[in-house]
Amino acid sequence: MADKESFLVRQRRARPWLDHIVRAGEAYTERYGSQHAAAITYFSVLSLFPLLMISFAVGGFVLAGNAALLTEMKNGITDAVPAGLDEIVNDVIDEAIESRGAVGVLGLLAALYSGLGWMQNLRDALTAQWGLEHKQRPFLSTILKDVLALFGLGLALAVSFGLSAAGSGLGSWLLGLVGLSDDAWALFLLRLATIVLSLAANWLVFLWVLSRLPRERVSARSAARGAIAAAIGFELLKQGFTIYLEMVTNSSSGRVFGPIIGLLLFANLVSRYLLFITAWTATAKENIVPRASLAPPPAVISPRVVVRKGPTARGALGLFGAGAVLGLLLRKRR
Repeated sequence: MADKESFLVRQRRARPWLDHIVRAGEAYTERYGSQHAAAITYFSVLSLFPLLMISFAVGGFVLAGNAALLTEMKNGITDAVPAGLDEIVNDVIDEAIESRGAVGVLGLLAALYSGLGWMQNLRDALTAQWGLEHKQRPFLSTILKDVLALFGLGLALAVSFGLSAAGSGLGSWLLGLVGLSDDAWALFLLRLATIVLSLAANWLVFLWVLSRLPRERVSARSAARGAIAAAIGFELLKQGFTIYLEMVTNSSSGRVFGPIIGLLLFANLVSRYLLFITAWTATAKENIVPRASLAPPPAVISPRVVVRKGPTARGALGLFGAGAVLGLLLRKRR
C-alpha cells in the first residue's frame, strides 16, 4: 500500500501560492542565499559611512551657498532611515560637510573599494537567485559595469529619496496654502499619500535592482510583481526596526550599541529578504524555463576479436586435465 501524502504536500497541491513560497525557499537554500546575504551585509556596513561622507562632501561644495536646500536634502534622507540611526547619519553628514575639503584620495579609494565589493556581491547574489549560470567574464569590463551599476543604483536611490521628500514637503506646503494644515483628515490623507509615493519610489528602485543588476538581464515584466513585494516588505522592515531602535535607545548601553546592532540586523534582513524575493520571482511558473532533456549518445558496437597463436596457459591446463581424465578412463576399460 502506497504511503499517504504528507500534510504539506496536500496543502501545496491545494494552494498554488504556498507551493510557490516553498519552491522559492528551496531555491533560496540551494543557491546559498544566506551566505550571499552575509557578504552583502558586510560590504553594506563597510561602504555606508565613506559613501555618505563623500556624497555629502560633494554636496557641500555644490550647495555651499544654499544652506536651506542642503538642510532639506539632509532631512529627507534622515527621514528615510529607521529612527535611532538619524543621529548617527546626521553626525556623519555634519562631519563630511565641515571637512569636505579634507576628503582625499584615500577616502575615495576606500569608498570605491567597499562600494565595488558591495555591488559585486549584490550582482553575483542576484544572478545566483535567478538561477543563471556563473560565467567567467573579462576583469576590466566587469569592473567597469559594476562601477556603472553602482552609480546607477545611487542615482535611483537619490530619485527615490527626492520623490519621498518632495512629496511630503510639497503636500505640507499645499495644505498650508489652502488653510488645511491643522485639519486631522487632511494630515491623514497627506500621510497616506506620502506612504503611497514612497512605495511607488521604492518599487521603481527594486524593479531596477531585480531586472538590471543580475549579470544576465531579465525582463522588467518578469520582475514587476517581485518589486511590489520587495517595496512593501522593505517598508515593513523599516517600520519594525524603527520600533526596535526606539526601544533599545531608552537605556545608556542601548544608545551606544543599539544603533550599530540594529544597522547590522537591518542590513542582513533586507539582504535576505531581497534575495528571497528574487528567488520567489525566479520560481514563478511564467519565469521557469524548462530544460530540454538531452538525447543519449548513440550506441557504438565495436566487437573485439583477439587472435592468439596456440592455447593460453589456462587452456593448456584444461587440455592437459581433459587428456589425463581420458587416459584414466581408457586404462580402466582395458
